[in-house]
Amino acid sequence: MPDTWTTALALGAIVLVGSSVQRMAGIGFALVSAPALVMVLPATEGVALSNCAAGVISAIGLAGAWRQVRLRAMLPLVAAAAVTVPVGAWVAARLPEPALLVSMGVLVTAAVLLVLRGARVPALRGTGGAFTAGAASGFMNASAGVGGPAISLYAVNAGWTVREFVPNAQFYGLLVNVFSVTAKGLPHLAAPSWALCGAAVLAGSAIGTVLAARTPEGPARRFVLLLALAGGVTTAVKGMSGL
Repeated sequence: MPDTWTTALALGAIVLVGSSVQRMAGIGFALVSAPALVMVLPATEGVALSNCAAGVISAIGLAGAWRQVRLRAMLPLVAAAAVTVPVGAWVAARLPEPALLVSMGVLVTAAVLLVLRGARVPALRGTGGAFTAGAASGFMNASAGVGGPAISLYAVNAGWTVREFVPNAQFYGLLVNVFSVTAKGLPHLAAPSWALCGAAVLAGSAIGTVLAARTPEGPARRFVLLLALAGGVTTAVKGMSGL
């Protein structure tokens, strides 16, 4: 099988799993997929593909829930992310790949541990907290493809329910990934990879919707976060082996 199709099938499988868990648990596409994508592609390309796919997944999730978005609450988050996305893109473009992998693995691992703990952070409360979370999320999204945990922590500290969090997270995810792709450009993929990734997003969304109806939310979220934790550690180890 040509390398192009081998790569395309691997990318499609990763995006399929990430899309499924995102629709099942409401979180997790980038946390699960980004560490795996950078095992198949160069780190900057893998992060860029994660941004593209995560933006599409967020748009799909938002289609049926856009009326529940709290625009006033989202404004400082989005504004702060718009400022720091270019900084994250600049840093990622200049770090050697092993250093980027280590940074990405450490960021993913730390973020997952904080989300698992449901950490209460006074700096993430109120309008100032929204700017802080948006700034951290924008930087992490552009540099490592994982902007969601900072928003999750903000939601925990703001006292949002899951019902409030999901549509707002989809709205934010769509915009921050559009910002990230605009700052960095599209990944350089062959046509089979684009085709299989696009099909995987649609198939994964359908599979995740079915699983969501049959899987309790708490265990689903913990499973996703444990997968992400394993991916973060693996990415960091791969980076350290190349230093």
